[in-house]
Amino acid sequence: MDQPDDHFRYIHSSSLHERVQIKVGTLEGKKRQPDYEKLLDDPTLRFSGLYSEEYPSFQVRLQVFNNGRPYCLPVNSSYKAFGKRWSWNEWVTLPLQFSDLPRSAMLVMTILDCSGAGQTTVIGGTAISMFGKDAMFRQGMYDLRVWLGQEGDGSFPSKTPGKGKESSKSQMQRLGKLAKKHRNGQIQKVDWLDRLTFREIEVINEREKRMSDYMFLMIEFPAIIVDDMYNYAVVYFEPDGDAKYKLPAKPKLVSVPDSEIQMENLVERKHHRLARSERSGISDRDAKPTAHIRDQLHTIVYRQPPTYVLSSEEQDLVWKFRFYLSSHKKALTKFLKCINWKLEDEVTQALWMLANWAPNDVEDALELLSPQFTHAQVRKYAISRLAQAPDEDLLLYLLQLVQALKYEDPRNILHLHNCIFPERDVVHSILDDNGSLLDQSSISELSGASSALHNSVIASSQKAAATGVSPGGTGGRGSPAAGTGDASSIASDSTSNALILPEGISIGTVPSNLCTFLIQRACMNPTLANYFYWYLSIEVEDVAESVRKQDERAHDMYAMVLKMFLKVLENGNFSLRGIFYNLRKQRRFIDELVKLVKLVAKEPGNRNKKTEKFQKLLNEQDMFKVNFTNFEPIPFPLDPEICITKIVPMRTSLFKSALMPAKLSFVTSIAHHEYVAIFKHGDDLRQDQLILQMITLMDKLLRRENLDLKLTPYKVLATSSKHGFLQYIDSCTVADVLAREGNIHNFFRRHHPCDNGPYGISAEVMDTYIKSCAGYCVITYLLGVGDRHLDNLLLTTNGKLFHIDFGYILGRDPKPMPPPMKLSKEMVEAMGGISSEHHHEFRKQCYTAYLHLRRHANVMLNLFSLMVDATVPDIALEPDKAVKKVEENLQLGLTDEEAVQHLQSLLDVSITAVMPALVEQIHRFTQYWRK
Repeated sequence: MDQPDDHFRYIHSSSLHERVQIKVGTLEGKKRQPDYEKLLDDPTLRFSGLYSEEYPSFQVRLQVFNNGRPYCLPVNSSYKAFGKRWSWNEWVTLPLQFSDLPRSAMLVMTILDCSGAGQTTVIGGTAISMFGKDAMFRQGMYDLRVWLGQEGDGSFPSKTPGKGKESSKSQMQRLGKLAKKHRNGQIQKVDWLDRLTFREIEVINEREKRMSDYMFLMIEFPAIIVDDMYNYAVVYFEPDGDAKYKLPAKPKLVSVPDSEIQMENLVERKHHRLARSERSGISDRDAKPTAHIRDQLHTIVYRQPPTYVLSSEEQDLVWKFRFYLSSHKKALTKFLKCINWKLEDEVTQALWMLANWAPNDVEDALELLSPQFTHAQVRKYAISRLAQAPDEDLLLYLLQLVQALKYEDPRNILHLHNCIFPERDVVHSILDDNGSLLDQSSISELSGASSALHNSVIASSQKAAATGVSPGGTGGRGSPAAGTGDASSIASDSTSNALILPEGISIGTVPSNLCTFLIQRACMNPTLANYFYWYLSIEVEDVAESVRKQDERAHDMYAMVLKMFLKVLENGNFSLRGIFYNLRKQRRFIDELVKLVKLVAKEPGNRNKKTEKFQKLLNEQDMFKVNFTNFEPIPFPLDPEICITKIVPMRTSLFKSALMPAKLSFVTSIAHHEYVAIFKHGDDLRQDQLILQMITLMDKLLRRENLDLKLTPYKVLATSSKHGFLQYIDSCTVADVLAREGNIHNFFRRHHPCDNGPYGISAEVMDTYIKSCAGYCVITYLLGVGDRHLDNLLLTTNGKLFHIDFGYILGRDPKPMPPPMKLSKEMVEAMGGISSEHHHEFRKQCYTAYLHLRRHANVMLNLFSLMVDATVPDIALEPDKAVKKVEENLQLGLTDEEAVQHLQSLLDVSITAVMPALVEQIHRFTQYWRK
């Protein structure tokens, strides 16, 4: 009988520089039944181990992990043919020394089977920590549970632990702990009793393994023998692990000089030049993408929005298959984003591809006018595509095209200005004895305009002269060479069909810059000329000093464009001079109307007294330069296709609001119909103007898809940053309808009763209501319109619902926890409730509209990207997030099915939201006390 050894002998792991060995013993248990369906699908599997033998030739892969990451390369057990059991009995040497092992080292084992040429199948996996809880390296044999169908997991805690939690029914773990104590000398050793005991332990273990549904892998950790007699334990030890280090509470910023920081990577530069060299064009011309690459290209071209930034790998891919993509018109903008415009050879190839590419659509060409594309030929190509657009479409984009003038080369605009004004006598050319086209503050600006712009052009011209490069060269954005005129845009010979102006300025040829293009198209269409003039005039009005300094260059540029436009009109033929005089009359009319409104605002008293004063002043013929009750017919600035001749004073009124906008009833020159509009003073309508433009665009896009959602895109025109016109639509707010009628059904029944219709209402009216609700729900969600309440939702008698007052857009909202869409309980009840057929039809229309608009995402994102530098309040707050918000709401990364589910969840949230109902009650209470 051996006495227990009371000595604990150990060695530090950091001192043991020997390779770690693990003995792979046996695998016991039942393997998973083969899947015969897979065998039918792939007959070659019959040659794999799982399907061919009872004990196939499995291999064990061993690897050490640390904190869930591989710590060394994997090592496999050697091949062995098995007879009646899996038994390797092989010491596998790991590529690590004991001194390399971290405290959290995890030994991960995965059992593999061959399933074909170069292929393996995972049978199962297990894992065990190499150090125990006392930081001692494990020794002896372990039966580890194998998790079938899973690779061994090296994270902590492991998802495939070999040692499970101790169970009262399991004898294996309890007997294993006793065997460990015996091995460590903590139990007295009796030879004859030990032999009987360990034989019985093996029997118990075998029985439990057979009864279990798991497989068990037996491994053995090595024992450390010193002097052939003493068994030493390996204890984890880290030299200087207990050393104390002082760390500053507040770290100091240390500047490390790096001479190569932000410098170009020479290897990447060489790769880029080799890939884009002209030699590669020979092989690239016939390059055909594989199915996998074709899917990648399709994702880049058709699934990624214009805001997506291509990685260097994606750029190389698009360049390599540029000839293949040249037949895809949507791919052009992505291709141009791959070009390094500083490399002349690459630019030459890109311009050749541009000339031979399939012409892209007009809405895609808008992206080429953004500040990202500065090359003159690219912008000229975009203008050539815009030239194909009819005036109706150009009106939809005109607001953004005026903003895109900021990104034009100022040398082009200055050159055109010098052609039109050779003597620079600017102000007198647009004034006459009867008045001016511009207000006095703008005239004072125009007289000294273009100072900053002119200086910048002089500097760039001097630089070009020093380098010997013409400013109009093809290598960059530039104006035509001096003395030639803008031959491509404003010059014409005697054989041309273009309209020749008195000073030799041509209208009708293809222009080379955006400024010339817009002036040409505006001269061809009085409606375009009307809006072009007002969009420009608001950009050159006298602004605050702080803003003036920031935007001085853009301000002066717009002033020059406006002067050129007016000069062309003034010196043009009879039709152009007619447009000029109409604009002059419009300016005088609005200036006098503003004076009248200011006088009314100063009038003391309530709204009724101010209304009487307003009507009285309209009848005054001597107080103003315009007789408001009888004046010459002028195109109405809000809708220039109609001409107005007078205002009806008795039909004029003021609305109940803080600014008291005026409701004006105009008489038209044809048939003497009345046209009702709202003149709002003291408010900036540019944000409403933008949103109504987008609603008009979306309405036309949906109509092209044969989807008429009965929208009401009323007209808005900001004539200044402080006043403007809105088209008046005869309607009632939903709040007033509910207050007077009790519910929306009663309102419809009073105006359009029908015994056979749903709820006693005309079926056409209900259909209009359902469609308009669906259209505005989707559109206001996409544009992020906020501050929605029942006082800015209007309802017409024929069932059209529409929104007004767009003071908060792109996700901004003054109310807490706003819903994604404005869907009040009363609006849903008007559909017949959530379970009604009309509500199901409403949801169907929402889904259809959302999917159609997502397919036209590019045009919406391009238009918003051209507005990021505009002085629209909610865009100016966070310009970089404006486009991202619309893109986020479009959810372009989702499939159509996922997009429908996304919108469905938003509708559910909007209908069941509690906070909007509470806020609506507070709003009603506030409105009640205001009245």
